[in-house]
Amino acid sequence: MASSDTLQRRGLMFILSSPSGAGKTTISRMLLDRDSDIALSVSATTRPMRPGEVDGVHYHFVDQAEFDRMVEADEFYEWATVFGHSYGTPKAQIRAGLKEGRDYLFDIDWQGTQQLYQKDQQDVVRVFILPPSIDELRRRLTGRGTDSAEVIAARMERARAEISHWDGYDYVVINDDVEACYTQVCEILHAERMKRARQTGLIGFVRGLMKD
Repeated sequence: MASSDTLQRRGLMFILSSPSGAGKTTISRMLLDRDSDIALSVSATTRPMRPGEVDGVHYHFVDQAEFDRMVEADEFYEWATVFGHSYGTPKAQIRAGLKEGRDYLFDIDWQGTQQLYQKDQQDVVRVFILPPSIDELRRRLTGRGTDSAEVIAARMERARAEISHWDGYDYVVINDDVEACYTQVCEILHAERMKRARQTGLIGFVRGLMKD
């Protein structure tokens, strides 16, 4: 007998957002390492390729003229310019993958999340990760030992601004313990994969059950 997890389904776009230091990058890496059914979304960018990077794996590297053409042609789910370089999420490859049941992980901020959700609400799952306290967030940022007091103060100010957008997400998880937080994120992902609307193979399966 076929089980529900072998039925054809539509993929999803799984967004993880958090203020810097709350653990989004760590949880993302854990998810990619432990779940072979989800892949990191590959963005297009105008910034130069760095040593060790591979075109099409780390980014799709394009010049500004090509990026502008893609914006004009509405080929991005979301895009932004950061520190003089443009970044965007191309639609075509992801849409094709979603139809085949592939899931994509997005490590983006609240502005990118809003853009993505406005373009494709049915396929987007939004998860926001919070620190257990502001003091703990400051401790984590200070513990890196790489930033000056001024930089840390700026990061804390930005973190407060990002936290204010928590209610624009479907799920909010507090990262007090990284393994417990990861477990909660996995539970969300599993439940969203099982939603009836995404189980496109159910119609044929149920019809088969109802035959004489």
